[in-house]
Amino acid sequence: MTQLILIAIDLVAILILTGLYFSRHRRRDLVVAFLVVNIGVLAVSVVLGSSSAGIGVGLGLFGVLSIISLRSSEIAQHEVAYYFAALALGLFAGMSTTLSPVTIGLMGLLLVAVLVGDHPRLFSRYRQQVVVIDRAIANEAELVAYLQQRLGATVHGATTQQLDLVNDTTTVNVRYQLVAKSRELAHA
Repeated sequence: MTQLILIAIDLVAILILTGLYFSRHRRRDLVVAFLVVNIGVLAVSVVLGSSSAGIGVGLGLFGVLSIISLRSSEIAQHEVAYYFAALALGLFAGMSTTLSPVTIGLMGLLLVAVLVGDHPRLFSRYRQQVVVIDRAIANEAELVAYLQQRLGATVHGATTQQLDLVNDTTTVNVRYQLVAKSRELAHA
């Protein structure tokens, strides 16, 4: 009976997690992935927990699944966090043999961490993207000044990924913060 309660708690938790993800990011394909990964890990964990294989095999499975699922396609860092949360929720519920307040609390804490950490208002003015500039700019100070002017933002980091002197382009990974005027213009 305890195992069924934990499975029900996991199902509620993964539905909350996937609902939260979809409402914020609108990627249907990853909702399916999170659900299937969670239920798969939950099922395997329950079977492993009831056999003599033990926690070591379960943690090994956790590592293998995370490597396989995360190498399937390029995903953003926040999506990696959702994958990890889906895996961890399945492991918490599947490997637990008692209805422990600690297990339920950790599952809740994981959901709260995702809720807060991925909240749209948290660091809402900060951005990161790869930019291709139609000029070859080798000087870092000049590059930062150019990016700040073009983006209307304060640049906190700019890493040149490719400097093409033949085609006169610069590819740069830039981390920046929108200034108040740029933010107001973006919403207008």
